[in-house]
Amino acid sequence: MTRPPLPEGITVRALTGDELEAHLDAVAGLRIAVFRDWPYLYDGSLDYEREYLQTYRDSAGALLVGAFHGERLVGASTSTPMEDHASEFAAPFKDQGVALESILYGAESVLLPEYRGIGLGHRFVDLREDHARALGRTHVAFCSVIRPGDHPLRPASYRTNDAFWRGRGYAPLPGVLAAFAWKDLGDAGESVKQLQFWMRAL
Repeated sequence: MTRPPLPEGITVRALTGDELEAHLDAVAGLRIAVFRDWPYLYDGSLDYEREYLQTYRDSAGALLVGAFHGERLVGASTSTPMEDHASEFAAPFKDQGVALESILYGAESVLLPEYRGIGLGHRFVDLREDHARALGRTHVAFCSVIRPGDHPLRPASYRTNDAFWRGRGYAPLPGVLAAFAWKDLGDAGESVKQLQFWMRAL
């Protein structure tokens, strides 16, 4: 599908191997900045990020879709084969009738606020799905954190991305949840959160 042109100076590139690794510190900075906001409320550190992002160094099938303004990374969408990612994310699929080796896991999509609403999200998904097909994958999955509707830090103006994902053909998998721990802003330590899986067949 042909997408409308991006604003001048903004490009999107699919990166693997050494090119991917060269940008991981910039991905870490984006994750720390973007995931501080609702609904993740993530109190991140560069040391934690470097350990977490080791997955992308270790996986031959890893992908980084980078959005650049000039040479500055302003958005990133990462993926790995499901079997290469954290066991907390792979385990919930054991009873779904889809082999892990058939799934590309879309780990995160982060984009600085001033670059939202110009079509970068669609490009992230397009290139992620192209990568899945190139690897012979039949499904793409991702997950999103579950927060209570009455959480005191939930902004009154917050809108989920559910309509975007449904428009791209994704649907939540009933009862398929992951559990993962991180430190929320203002908390003394990590706490476990549940995340809802979404998936589509390509």
